[in-house]
Amino acid sequence: MASIAEAPSYKADALIAEDIDAYLLQHQHKSLLRFITCGSVDDGKSTLIGRLLYDSKMIFEDQLAALEADSKRVGTQGQNIDFALLVDGLAAEREQGITIDVAYRFFATDKRKFIVADTPGHEQYTRNMVTGASTADLAVILVDARKGILTQTRRHSYLAHLLGIRKLVLAVNKMDLIGYDREAYEAIVADYRAFATGIGIADFTAIPISGFIGDNITGPSANTPWYRGPALIEHLETVELDVESDQARPFRLPVQWVNRPNLDFRGFSGLISSGTIRPGDKVRVLPSGRTSTVDRIVTLDGDLPQAVAGQSVTLTLADEIDCSRGDVIVLADDPSEVADQFESTIVWMADEPLLPGRSYWLKLGTRTVSATVQTPEYQINVNTMEHLAAKTLELNAIGVANIATDRPIVFEPYQANRDLGGFILIDKISNATVAAGMIRIALRRSQNVHWQAIEVSREAHAAQKNQRPRLLWFTGLSGAGKSTIANLVEKKLHALGKHSFLLDGDNIRHGLNKDLGFTDADRVENIRRVGEVAKLMTDAGLIVLTAFISPFRAEREMVRQMLPQGEFVEIHVDTPLAEAERRDVKGLYRKARAGELKNFTGIDSPYEPPESPEIRIDTTVTSPERAAELIVERVIGPWVHEL
Repeated sequence: MASIAEAPSYKADALIAEDIDAYLLQHQHKSLLRFITCGSVDDGKSTLIGRLLYDSKMIFEDQLAALEADSKRVGTQGQNIDFALLVDGLAAEREQGITIDVAYRFFATDKRKFIVADTPGHEQYTRNMVTGASTADLAVILVDARKGILTQTRRHSYLAHLLGIRKLVLAVNKMDLIGYDREAYEAIVADYRAFATGIGIADFTAIPISGFIGDNITGPSANTPWYRGPALIEHLETVELDVESDQARPFRLPVQWVNRPNLDFRGFSGLISSGTIRPGDKVRVLPSGRTSTVDRIVTLDGDLPQAVAGQSVTLTLADEIDCSRGDVIVLADDPSEVADQFESTIVWMADEPLLPGRSYWLKLGTRTVSATVQTPEYQINVNTMEHLAAKTLELNAIGVANIATDRPIVFEPYQANRDLGGFILIDKISNATVAAGMIRIALRRSQNVHWQAIEVSREAHAAQKNQRPRLLWFTGLSGAGKSTIANLVEKKLHALGKHSFLLDGDNIRHGLNKDLGFTDADRVENIRRVGEVAKLMTDAGLIVLTAFISPFRAEREMVRQMLPQGEFVEIHVDTPLAEAERRDVKGLYRKARAGELKNFTGIDSPYEPPESPEIRIDTTVTSPERAAELIVERVIGPWVHEL
């Protein structure tokens, strides 16, 4: 192995040489601080981390040689070492001289171990900054001494505070480029303090530095004799961690895995989010509410008499109770809250804007549920903290909105527990993470409204009608023939003595959905409401037919998820746009082409055809009458899943 490059010496060197085992033992028991560097573009975040790695002897000779070569080839510091290249590993980052992705680096000093996340400064990569901040204990907010406090400085500071980071360092960087001007430094600190106070940041540590030169990084700099505070490394080594407070909070263990290696052992494994647990403690499993007593605390190294926040353990319980992945084990007399509606702060991280009413996957801890986001209550202006009216959230926007899940989940407000209060939203079609969120409170109505048990079941309703409920979902372009075919299908079902009802898109907009327009958000809400109505009708044992363009796959999938498996029948009335436009029974395409009709599907609003519909009807080769016959044969005969 290459030897470590020359850098400032540490006391650990002698111990490594004399007793490597003692050094490793000492290193193992050092505390760990996770922190991020953030701020605006070109504030010197990557350079600072490179300097920290260099000064803490985390660069080997071969790495240093490569760094020197890269600095001459693509560096931004002339013939000098460009420390940013130690962190910016992507080709695009080196070519453009910017940070794009989050880079995690490990280093250590005599007193503490560190994991630092270098996050991008560009606004378009704010989502990456949120990712890095989500696990950090401390944030180093860098400011270019020549530029002062910028929009991204405010945005990243607000996000760090929002994400629960209470330890902040204001690192006024590039002091060498302003001649170590004390007045300029103090003006920046005063400007930042005024902003920080306004968003609830109670305290921060300000340090004048030069990441490139090394001023006030590992020790005091002769260039700033007027500064009497700690160097950056000294502060990072001594800042208090929140481990003790995590252990003092009530016990919480999100269950990640049910450990069942044999018939004689059943344990519940996970990372303790907060609190302390001992054998004999009474616990409660949420959301079911069942109670038991801890029998053993099992680890790979043997049973423990006690486990605390931050440890991964397996608990065995004295009673055989139902507990599975996604449940949370808590102290019996101090449980978490359980609800299905919340007010949340959301950081939108997708290029496509939020569509209120659309169904997303919500992942909180080890639980994943289906959730819908309502129209935002407001969006936050990061410069003024003003609350702005908003109908949606665009990329990097921060807003407050209500969220409803399809089942109760265990949670705590984010400020009390980051693990049980922070969540992500995932697009159901692309599986891309579109937002990060923080639960503020449960809505009172979620506590006041309870599910009322009904004596006559949906199975009883269906048996009374001697049929299996179905939702026949006709989708396709305007003019494809959805309503025509759906009407013929219902006539045939009625003639056969079947109990059915047709929900037609135009008819629904005369009553239930008369308040909705044709924006993407309104289309989403249109389908959500129809899906809820159709579900109630299938609960009554009916065969329900719907004729809606329903242009988005996500909403069709949302309705499918509302029903038992096999009851949702997607029927794609597949007609080419040119043919649908040629028919133009209602004259809508002509108006859309003339610009008289906005947001018309197929012209200036997209249609996402089904990828795997249960039934596909090509109306260019199949007549409406024949299509209806084929559909009825499928509905009342052997079903497609049984073929």
